[in-house]
Parts: sequence; structure tokens; C-alpha cells
Amino acid sequence: MARRLWFLALAIAIVLVLNAPAFAQNDPSSTTLPAGGGSAITGQLLDGDDNPVPDVEILVEQDGPEIGRAISGADGFFRIAVPAAGTYQVTLIVDTLPDGVALRDESLATLSRVRVREGLEKPVRFLLGEGAGSGVSTIEQFANLTSDGLRLGLILSVASIGLSLIFGVTGLTNFAHGELVTFGALVAYFASTSAAGPGLPLILAALVATAFGGAFGFAHERLLFRPLRRRRSGNVALIVVTIGLGLFLRNFYLLVFDGSPRPFDEYTVQRGLDLGLISPRAKDLAIIAVALAVLLAYGIALRRTRLGTAMRAVADDRDLAESSGIDVERVILVTWSGGGALAALGGVLVGLSDTVQFDMGFGLLLPMFAAVIVGGLGTAYGPLVGGVLIGLVSQLSTYWLSPKYRIGVALAVLIIAVLLRPQGILGRRERIT
Repeated sequence: MARRLWFLALAIAIVLVLNAPAFAQNDPSSTTLPAGGGSAITGQLLDGDDNPVPDVEILVEQDGPEIGRAISGADGFFRIAVPAAGTYQVTLIVDTLPDGVALRDESLATLSRVRVREGLEKPVRFLLGEGAGSGVSTIEQFANLTSDGLRLGLILSVASIGLSLIFGVTGLTNFAHGELVTFGALVAYFASTSAAGPGLPLILAALVATAFGGAFGFAHERLLFRPLRRRRSGNVALIVVTIGLGLFLRNFYLLVFDGSPRPFDEYTVQRGLDLGLISPRAKDLAIIAVALAVLLAYGIALRRTRLGTAMRAVADDRDLAESSGIDVERVILVTWSGGGALAALGGVLVGLSDTVQFDMGFGLLLPMFAAVIVGGLGTAYGPLVGGVLIGLVSQLSTYWLSPKYRIGVALAVLIIAVLLRPQGILGRRERIT
């Protein structure tokens, strides 16, 4: 186990170095706003309590020259017409923010790559919160961060179950797992929001995406990894294949979906609910409820069904399971299908929480690895424990640090956990002879 963890840490470092620019991109959330005709950049400024923020100046530039300015109205909306399709820089003039309101991350005062299509409006969102003198107590801030961290942790748990199961059953570290997450979000976006899609309600679109995610995971195993195993490809070769597959799929998504973040049409603009110390949006509560239901069903299926018992048996000792009459190849195929379905559902939850974009799964890859390793790589409930822990710690860290350091905090937790308990919280010690 120790050798596997050190090798996994080295592989993660290589992927991080090779793809570092992707983590440095701005990832502002978007919101759906009323159309006004022609190409334009639009938005609505809302404070931490989702109240409109008026009289704030917004500047649009394109590679230096100013294109236009606007002042947010009483409802917080602004609209700046642009002459043609292209990529623009949108800046919120921080000095015009009212007292008690500030950007959550001052480095995102300028959105540097806002892409506008011909004849369409591009919605953008600046994340605002309470500034100095806002009157919000420290307890309330911690309560809301804890709520956000629980939501993030449960999403990570759902998305990373397949990553842990596939490793437990096959011993494969799948660096393309993030693209399974992205695949689910893109399918749901096409089915619910895209003009070319059938326009399904998001709930039905999520079910469709989950089914397609399962089929995509099935194809991974049946068409790629099973033939490679039968040719006795080593684990190192298979890991390299997953890295290459991830790069290919990510660029394919970019080609098909484009690089602009887009929200689901449903449940986009919601005000926070007043629940005492916390003010979550209704969709945040829905995400938590769905994630908990899925994790509960997963736990029951893994412990109470014959298939779940077979999966645990293969994960413990493949040779012994095979000699006991278990169809190992079938178990592996079902594991890939189930892992792909859960990853796709996790992608839908991520897109509902934030936005859908071509590399969203890659952005979650390291937090997912941190979740499964901290919880116990290959264990049944490791992703749940590790995901919630990583989500809470990384979100609470934003009270002291900028949100852009959340991934760094997650990796710091991973390093500390590996040093103190290499097998993970729920993992078992193994004797190395």
C-alpha cells in the first residue's frame, strides 16, 4: 500500500505540472438574464444575502481599448453592448462598491476571457460578499462556510465513488475520471438547456446523463481497458493510458462545447433562504439531499446485495474471489458502469452548483484524489468520509485565505493524512514483506 501511495503521489504531481495552466484559469459563475437583443455582456450584482447592489460601475475592454461602461441599476442588472462576437475583459470598478460589500476574491475583479457569440448576450457574475462593517457575525460566517463545505464535500463524495471502486476492484488509478464527471454535466446541459437538445426538465436530464455516464464507463472497460489487461499491460502503462485519454477527452469537449462556462437554465438565480445562522439557496439543499440519498443507496447496495458482496470480495482478493466462482470480469464491468454513472451524476451536481464547462472535471480531479486517499483508497465508505472532510476544510479555509487557494489546502490535508495514516481514515494496515 505504501508503494502504491508514493507512486500515486508522483503521478499526481506529474499531471499537475503538465496541466498547471488549466488550474489558473478564472472560473466565474454565470447567471441567466433577460435578453435585450444584439451581442452584449450582461449581469446582476447581488450581495452575500442575494440583495441587488446598485450604482456599481462595470467596464468592458478588448485587448486594451475600452468598449463600453455601465452602471448597475436598482435591481443590480447591467448590460453593455459589444460590437461583435469575440473575447472581452470585464472589470468591476471596486471603488464604486457600496460600504459593507466587497468582492469575495479581489483577484477576480477582472474577468479576462469573457467570450461573446454573435447576436447573443453573455451573462457574467461577480461573486460579492460582505465587506468590513457588514455586521455579519463570525458565527454566521462560519455556519455558512460549513454549509457550503458540506455541499462541496458531498458532491466530491458522489463524484469520487467510481474512482475509489475502480481502484479497489482493478488496482487502476484512473486519471481520466474527471472527464467522466464532465461528460455527465455536458449530457445534462445538452438534454435540458442546449437549443439543439430536447429541452427536458433538469431532473429528467440528470437521469439521462447518469444512464449515459454508465454507458460511457461500460465503453471504457469493454473497449479499452479489458483488451489492455488481456495483453498483460502493466499498471504503469495503464496509468499513462488514462492520462492520455483524459487529455484527449478534455480537448474533444473543448472542440464540441467551447470554452465558455454556461449555467443550466433551471434553478440558476435563487435567493438564499433564511434558516437562522445559514442562508443556503434552495438548490443547495436539493444537492445535499440528492447526494445523501445516493450515498445511502450506494452503501446499502454495497453491503446488502450479492453484487456488492462480489465487488468487495474482488477488491479484497481477486484470485480467491475467482476461485470461489465469482465472475470477476463481469464484476469489473459493472464497477466501471456504476462508477461512470455516479461520476456523471456528480458532474450534474457540480454544474447545478456552479456552471458547466469543458474542464470542470479536471478541476475537481485533485480534490477527488485527496478525498479517496484521505478516506481510504479502495474502501467502500472512504469517498464519503474523505470528501466531506476535504470539502469542509477547504471551504472553511476561505475565511482566512483567498478561495483560489482551496485546492492547495486540499492537497495539504492529503499530505498530512498520508504522513499520519498512509492507509487512510477507513483503510486497513497492510504488512509489507
